[in-house]
This record gives sequence, structure tokens and C-alpha cells, in this order.
Amino acid sequence: MTFFTKLIWGALLSLLLTFQALAQTSDEDVDGAAVSKMNAYVSLLNRAIRASDSLERYDSWVDMKKGPTGKERIIYGMYSPYDVRDEIAQAQQAIAAEPKMPALDSAMQRFIEAYENLAPVLDKASKYYDRLDYKSDKMQGGKEYHAKIAEYAPVYVKAREEADALVTEEKRVIDQAQLAAIEKAQGKKALWHVRNVMMKAQAVVDVLPDADKPVVDMPKFDAILKDYAGAVREMDDYASDHPNSFHVFESSPASLLSKLREFQEKLQKTKGDARKGSAAGDLQWIVNDYNMMVTTSQSATEFAND
Repeated sequence: MTFFTKLIWGALLSLLLTFQALAQTSDEDVDGAAVSKMNAYVSLLNRAIRASDSLERYDSWVDMKKGPTGKERIIYGMYSPYDVRDEIAQAQQAIAAEPKMPALDSAMQRFIEAYENLAPVLDKASKYYDRLDYKSDKMQGGKEYHAKIAEYAPVYVKAREEADALVTEEKRVIDQAQLAAIEKAQGKKALWHVRNVMMKAQAVVDVLPDADKPVVDMPKFDAILKDYAGAVREMDDYASDHPNSFHVFESSPASLLSKLREFQEKLQKTKGDARKGSAAGDLQWIVNDYNMMVTTSQSATEFAND
């Protein structure tokens, strides 16, 4: 879950970049209401990821089938979820708002319900472990909390996965519309290249391995990485012809590309299995580079000359 947490954070910033582009296009080209809805959803998913982090920490020391016994070598406890009441309120408003996205709207409602069942239990259980109450009650409270966690967590995880997948799907549609709108309004200038590179980078990140899918579909990965490499070359060529077009951001796409190519070579030796060899150790660096790229993309064209 840690790996996925970082990717979701990046997805939020990528969506927020849409507002920068919208300010320079027209409402006829990109549906601002759809962007607002998506940002409400992604904001909730990002902040609510703390619940996933809490479950991951809990799973690191508890046998999830048996529950805590008090005899564990190390009892790490868990994290308290963040306060997401404002984000939930905004997401619920978005569910009722236009444009309707039936599948995603329903998935977000299920996610909210699943989260609201699980989060209070995680919060109370976290405080229970922080107080070391298990030392005085022989883990009785921990066992009671575990029963509720075992009931609510699978529902939450499933709802989260469904919402994440549908957000990614809808985001691609908005990204494509936005890119076309930028080209129509400005041509393929600095902002277009930033958006194009970010879209292609996100596509690569979407096929990276994780705990659930440790084996990479190499033909698919190779094709998507080739597409990203082409976008980076285009941006680099534009930067050479138009100096000072990208504030701080300019070197980030190529840096990520170099790490991805090294990762690709390692995966080729293991037939795509990220659990073998040294490929797994590269994921953290790739995710860090991607997140940094997402951050710097927000102001990438702020001081552009054109």
C-alpha cells in the first residue's frame, strides 16, 4: 500500500494542474465542471489514504486471520486516519453535481460509506495502542477492535480499488480533452509539452508493479515507455529551441526516463518479475522522481518566454 499511496498523491497534483491549463483555454474545450468533480474525488481519495497506511502498518505485525494476541515480538499499533469531513462533504456535493458519471459517482458513494465504517474503528484502535492499553487488559481491546477491522477492511479495500480505477479512467478522458484544448488555444508550446509529458508519465506509472501485480506485462510496458520517451524528446527539442521555457521542471522528465530505462533492463532479465533481481529496489526511486516531477510541473511554465 505504501507504493500505491505515493502514486495517488501524484495523481492529485496532476489533476490540479488542469486548472492552470483551464485558465488559458475556453469552457467550450474542456468541461470545467467535470474537472471540479474529479478534483473533489481525488482530494478525498488522497487524504483518506491514511486509512490504507494504517491497515498496512497493522498488517505488518498482526496475523490478520488470527488477530493480535499480545505475544507479538513488536507491537507497532496503527495510524489514526486524518479528518476528512470537509473532503467527504465536497465529494458528496460532487456526486450530486453535473456532469453525471454514473459508475464513478456510485463507486465514490460506496467508498465514502466503507470509509465511514472503517475510519472510526482505526482511530479508536490507534489510540488504544498508543496508550498501551493492551498491557493492562491482556489485548482484550485489541481483539475486539480486530473483529471490526476484519469486517470493515475488505469492504474498504474493494471500494477503494474500484474508485481508484474509475478515477484513473475518467481522468484520462479529461486529460485528452485538455491537451487538445491547449493545442487549439496556444499550439504545441511549453504548457502543451508539460501536459503531454505528464500524461505519458502517468501511463507508465499505471503499469508499474505493486504487491498485487508484481509481474509486469513487458510488451505493454515497453510500448508505453517508448511513448513516454518520445514525449520527453519532443519536450527537450522544444526546450533547446526555446530556452527558459520550463521553470525547474525541464530536467525532471529525462531523469525519470533514465531510471525507467534502467528498471526496464532489469525487468527484461527477470521476464517482468519485479520480485527477482534488483528491480524491486528501483521502484521507490522511480516513484520519488515521478512525485517530484508532478510537483515541479505545477509551476513549470510560470516564467515561460512565450
